[in-house]
Amino acid sequence: MGSERHTEVIVFDRAGEADVLRVTEVDLPPPGPGEVVLRHTAIGVNFVDIYHRRGLYPVPLPSGLGLEAVGVIEAVGPEVQGWVPGARVAYAQAPLGAYATRRLIPAEALVAVPDGIEDETLAAVFLKGLTALALLRRTRPLAPGEPALFHAAAGGVGHLAGQIARALGLNLIGAARGAEKCAFARAHGYEATIDTSREDLVSAVRRLTGGAGVPVVYDSVGAATWQASLECLRPFGMLVSFGNASGPPPPLDLRELARRGSLYVTRPTLATYWADAETRRALVEELFALLRSGALTPVVGGRYPLREAARAQRDLESRRTHGSLLLLPTGRTSS
Repeated sequence: MGSERHTEVIVFDRAGEADVLRVTEVDLPPPGPGEVVLRHTAIGVNFVDIYHRRGLYPVPLPSGLGLEAVGVIEAVGPEVQGWVPGARVAYAQAPLGAYATRRLIPAEALVAVPDGIEDETLAAVFLKGLTALALLRRTRPLAPGEPALFHAAAGGVGHLAGQIARALGLNLIGAARGAEKCAFARAHGYEATIDTSREDLVSAVRRLTGGAGVPVVYDSVGAATWQASLECLRPFGMLVSFGNASGPPPPLDLRELARRGSLYVTRPTLATYWADAETRRALVEELFALLRSGALTPVVGGRYPLREAARAQRDLESRRTHGSLLLLPTGRTSS
């Protein structure tokens, strides 16, 4: 196999901390039926990658890692229609393997990248922006002016949700740790913020809502915020749990939902929305429209060489970062 199919891949053989990640080098076989060879130009780093690595979301091992990247098609296999070498494409839901310089990928997983949207910009926003859109538009749609609480407001999904909310006229209250992150969240669309390093979350939410609480809480933190999130809801409110950054939420006694006012709890995934072709098309089109209009501008909080994927994940786990993190197979990087 020629060097044009040579690839560096991040793999792991056992679940654990970031040091289980290792770099290996392989030569890709020719693409099979329905597959393309994709050369990555920018790779998104997401908390779901950490869940896979830790074993919270178990995968067959050994395994690659990563669900999201942008790149250029280098070769197409038999039965591939609509794609040619040189096409710029992106994906946000595919078999694991985005942490690589090149990969084989099913053509059906790909979305064409419109002109005028840079590779790094899309890699920083695609999976996380689609997640934010699905939460705000599909899981629990908000009416203009209706308050809602969004955890990790300065994070990858959080800072995009704030911008989307601003574009849609929605009123998000952002929870973040520290004055710097709260200022960052307000600059990216949040009507108000709560500094959880010095404020009691429940008391602050009640103060901001005149004692009523919020009709919906979007919670990606998990164990550490679960109880407080329930206490922030008004009767008939919904807790939308979409992540486990601090660990999975505890078991739920359904009687607690009744006691707190007929509450709802849901656990959506982007994969479920992505599986429906019409929903997928609508979400992608809306995301691209927000990018083209300038209403959505992702902040890249760190760029890392692909070989430093473990460092990128450690930085994300530490919750010291803000915005989106990228892995770059080639080109300029900075921590």
